Amino acid sequence: MEHMTDDLRHGGAVGATVWLTGLPSAGKTTIARTASDALRTAGRRTHVLDGDELRARLTADLGFSRRDREANVRRVGYVAQLLASHGVTVLVPVIAPYADARHAVRAHHEATGTAYVEVHVATPVEVCAARDVKGLYARQARGELSGLTGVDDPYEPPDTPDLRIPAHEQSSTESAEALVALLREKGLA
Repeated sequence: MEHMTDDLRHGGAVGATVWLTGLPSAGKTTIARTASDALRTAGRRTHVLDGDELRARLTADLGFSRRDREANVRRVGYVAQLLASHGVTVLVPVIAPYADARHAVRAHHEATGTAYVEVHVATPVEVCAARDVKGLYARQARGELSGLTGVDDPYEPPDTPDLRIPAHEQSSTESAEALVALLREKGLA
């Protein structure tokens, strides 16, 4: 348990990676930021690894082919695990459309003794398209964009996530509260 020893040297806090998967405009980032604020207020060290920010910096060399999407998930998962192994609660609102890529990230965390929590933000595609926070669904409908996850590119929802959030049926605050409650239940908050 080398990593547990590392955690204790970093303020006694046990870190965790909390991966929020779901379709574009499902509410992943809003829930992650709201949960991060609540955890920080409670004295936890947190960080949100925003998918858009990472695409602009860490994985700017990658496109949106299956291979590139899987490489993106691996890189982000590695960074999350590093932070979590040092006592940070890392919230990762990244689509991660393929189940096998998410399983690989979980396996890496388990192999290193780092806590990993998978959250499915289960907002239906119709609701996501109506929200269309970044205009992706409208661009896809006009033929300006192809490969949109959940529309003309696959999204494989988790079969057994640690938490499934119906973000279209509750507020972002309620969704974040459910997430924080799960982390407390698991001894991670």
